[in-house]
Amino acid sequence: MADLYFEDLEKGQRRELGSYTVPENEMMEFARRYDPQPIHVDEEAARDSIFGGVIASGWYTASVCMRLLADEFLNEAASMGGLGLDELRWQNPVRAGDTLTVSNEILETRPSESRDDRGYVRNKTVAHNQDGEEVLVWVATNIFASN
Repeated sequence: MADLYFEDLEKGQRRELGSYTVPENEMMEFARRYDPQPIHVDEEAARDSIFGGVIASGWYTASVCMRLLADEFLNEAASMGGLGLDELRWQNPVRAGDTLTVSNEILETRPSESRDDRGYVRNKTVAHNQDGEEVLVWVATNIFASN
């Protein structure tokens, strides 16, 4: 049973979603399987890149953030899925051993105009590394059931 419904969510609410330290083997395996660009999988090629070494796939970073968002917010709420991302930015590279700290803030809520059993929540998820640098930001719209 959900603890949070559309009516419980208000503009300005902020949630700390936790932290995750990036294991090199997991980061590399993800890149080999899903984003095998040299900057993600080839140490020598990455060393010669603008990044000076291997960096995580942005999609890996987004997946880590999504896991924390699901575990600490969406799975406790009456989430009915998402409409999509309005914005996704990879602000700084993520490397093996980095610790990502993720938060979420509600930007806007609006009830559905056509269905009274749900509402829409526009929200922003942000990840910072251990040095306080912003590494990822996305703005999404999710659907939540009404109580």
